[in-house]
Amino acid sequence: MSVAKPQGTMLGHPKGLFLLFTTELWERFSYYAMRAILVFYLTDQVANQGGGLGWTSADALRLYAWFTGLVYLTPLLGGWLADNYLGQRKAIYIGGTMMAAGQFLLATPHAWILGFETTVFYCGLASLILGNGLFKPNISTMVGDLYNEGDHRRDGAFTVFYMGINVGAALAGILVAEAYEGFGSIQVLDGKEIFVKNWQAGFVCAGIGMLLSLVIQFFFAQKLLGNIGKEPAAKLERELNERRGQVRSEPLTKVERDRIKVIMIMGLFTIIFWAGFEQAGGLMNLFTNEFTDRMIGSWEVPTTYFQSLNAIFIVLFAPVVASIWIRLGNNEPNSPVKFALGLVLLGIGFLFMIGAVLEMGGDASAKSSMWWLVGAYFFHTMGELCLSPIGLSMVTKLAPLRMISLLMGAWFTFIFIANLTAGYIGSFIGHGGAKEEQLANAMAIFSGIAITAALSGIILYFMADKLVDWMHGAESKHQTEAEVLESEIAVTAEHEAIKR
Repeated sequence: MSVAKPQGTMLGHPKGLFLLFTTELWERFSYYAMRAILVFYLTDQVANQGGGLGWTSADALRLYAWFTGLVYLTPLLGGWLADNYLGQRKAIYIGGTMMAAGQFLLATPHAWILGFETTVFYCGLASLILGNGLFKPNISTMVGDLYNEGDHRRDGAFTVFYMGINVGAALAGILVAEAYEGFGSIQVLDGKEIFVKNWQAGFVCAGIGMLLSLVIQFFFAQKLLGNIGKEPAAKLERELNERRGQVRSEPLTKVERDRIKVIMIMGLFTIIFWAGFEQAGGLMNLFTNEFTDRMIGSWEVPTTYFQSLNAIFIVLFAPVVASIWIRLGNNEPNSPVKFALGLVLLGIGFLFMIGAVLEMGGDASAKSSMWWLVGAYFFHTMGELCLSPIGLSMVTKLAPLRMISLLMGAWFTFIFIANLTAGYIGSFIGHGGAKEEQLANAMAIFSGIAITAALSGIILYFMADKLVDWMHGAESKHQTEAEVLESEIAVTAEHEAIKR
């Protein structure tokens, strides 16, 4: 909605794109660094000694579920505030400041706040959730605002932006491990020397990433973005429509009702997919830490390194998957079939986790190979590439124009439900019981998710023809192969901007 657009390009794109790329890179680094160690900080039993809060795994995973779930709800409020009152630019500054404050609250040494560790932790988490709501939806919107309607460079711009997201996510798991390991120390507890990881240093690392994001945006935004994001976009649009006399209310047609039904039904399958996929930061993270042989020679791979695998695989394989759809030509599967394939691939990923448990033979003192995890994350990422960008694209194709924001909000609500479900499923690993019991429970959870995902994929496959009928031609193919390829990659980028 901005009138004044900045001048100057780099690699064929406005220079402002690379500012937003860098801003988002460090913000996502901050978020994923914190997310990688959150459950470990909560469950570390070395409380008040530079360690964690001493929670049970079940309680930590439930808290993780609420945190990751609310991350998908607050952007609805943040986007509305930016559109109607703040403008995207101001929302980003406020949200980024709140997120940095939240990270540093989590990083507060326990010795400074004896007796108030949990209170300060909750304040930090709340600040992160609210700040994320202001930051997340508005940085992506500003990417689109750099281009006029119909500008063919927009798709490529989201691809560039998408790379920033995943570079930040990939760096997070690696650098945060260097922080909590590098600043850890050997302490004597109960007459034994143990190495205590410094989780607070990890949160400081995340906070520094958020500060970098803010500083870069503050110093270069006016020069590279011009007036983009300064004025509330929805407010200006409403005023323009009122002047044109275009404010009207119309009932839904049968075609619109059928298309909305497709969105709602596919949303239910989306819940199943993300409830399994989001075990990555919770249950699978704990399994990696407790039951996986992470030794390469004399070096132990830090647990959080595995949190970078998804982002690395996305960067490597998103263009490959998009090109496969194009090469299939008229045999390219429709959206419901792609969803079904994504669910089956998720189930295959959990077969690798079942293999990891079976390798241990019920012996909790044994360790499974880390290659089981690599395989699981690979197939989960392939499933994500079949489902998540397709879902966002489907909503934009099926939603009535006057309801697109509402239905996109409903789509995010499905992901909110999925994240809550993921945490509660993971919490069944047990309340700090014997390792053998936790291992058996993990086996049951992995098996249950694999079976549910595969059956859901099969059911959706057989529903696909009816769902396509209800789309009433929304998936007709009139684009060239090059246009479709650009669109697939760009939609992946837009969804990653929202998901991450």
